Amino acid sequence: QVQLVESGGGLVQAGGSLRLSCAASGSIFSINAMGWYRQAPGKQRELVAAITNGGSTNYADSVKGRFTISRDNAKNTVYLQMNSLKPEDTAVYYCNLRGTVVKVDFTSWGQGTQVTVNS
Repeated sequence: QVQLVESGGGLVQAGGSLRLSCAASGSIFSINAMGWYRQAPGKQRELVAAITNGGSTNYADSVKGRFTISRDNAKNTVYLQMNSLKPEDTAVYYCNLRGTVVKVDFTSWGQGTQVTVNS
């Protein structure tokens, strides 16, 4: 079983920055990709950014140029640096991991961390 522990959410003024972290631990597994999703009240969960094991990244159009995803493979940790935050970035942010254990693909989710951006 894989556990994802998120940290770094909070309250910030518009234009400010936050850095989210997500550390993976648990049974022996290989990571294929890690990423961040978010869900605002009344809206569907959406992809924010993802990074593959090879380092390829993918961003939602709404965050391109403002957010940066990175990974520390040695620590099984993914980071999301969020700059120039806007009130519309307010949401619960969820860490996501896609991996393989004993040749079986799986997906794990973190518990979520609240990000609130005040105007």
